[in-house]
Amino acid sequence: MTETPAAPLVDVCICTYRRNSLAATLASIDAQAGLTDVSVRILVADNDVAPTARPLVEAEKGRWPRLYIHAPAQNISIARNALLDASSATYVAWIDDDEIADPTWLSGLLATIGDHAAAFGPVRAIYPDNAPEWIRAADLHATQPVITPRGVITGYTSNALVRRDAVGDQRFLEDLGRSGGEDTEFFSRLHDAGRRYVAAPDAVVSEPTAQDRLTLKWLERRAFRAGQTHARSYLAAGRRVRGILEAGTKALACLVLSLARAGDVVARRRLQVRGALHRGVVASLLGARDVRLY
Repeated sequence: MTETPAAPLVDVCICTYRRNSLAATLASIDAQAGLTDVSVRILVADNDVAPTARPLVEAEKGRWPRLYIHAPAQNISIARNALLDASSATYVAWIDDDEIADPTWLSGLLATIGDHAAAFGPVRAIYPDNAPEWIRAADLHATQPVITPRGVITGYTSNALVRRDAVGDQRFLEDLGRSGGEDTEFFSRLHDAGRRYVAAPDAVVSEPTAQDRLTLKWLERRAFRAGQTHARSYLAAGRRVRGILEAGTKALACLVLSLARAGDVVARRRLQVRGALHRGVVASLLGARDVRLY
């Protein structure tokens, strides 16, 4: 009688779309340290129309088993949900296909999560040599879990460890899968349902910053879209008018402060990007369509 293999402790989940950088991501996962007696499986969901990532994923045997999933097309929520459907582990770890995990990334997440539903680590931005100095100084491409007076109340899939049983049958919204913000909405929804999160500051991944993202325009567009996602919390609470007033006031304050800090390019740029977030909230609450980032 053939025994059924035991489920892994961690399924490392990666969505991919036509990125050769996936090879380096996979290699960094294979190189993880401090995981004695920890069983790991790597799941890769390919969001391309054709199964273009299959040869890369299946080209060679890695340290841990790999499962390739073809999950078309060009909607990242479809790929994320396919990974959740395929996962059988106690924990689901999330990392992007253009990121490199530090050697103690996964062990750091496992050591931190405790009895929380999820742990989120920082994403360190790696800038090219030609990046403007204000881009480096402002470091707005990096990501950190936001700790509020209520703790960590939302998260992201660029560096996370999640208890699979805390997710249950919840899934990422497909109508956000082409605009972005699907992960923020997902983790906000789980938090509203009673899940609790923790920051894992020592579980670091690095992400090279693409050339087309080294502009104020791109940063403002991303922030504006994040604001549109945040607007959903106002709508869910029946506070449309309050949201417009609060976000509108904050957007105006950012404008005034950015003009007052005209001589400090880093502070001014940070305020401009923050203002774009608040404008996104207002725009969404007034009925504007979501901006598509991807």
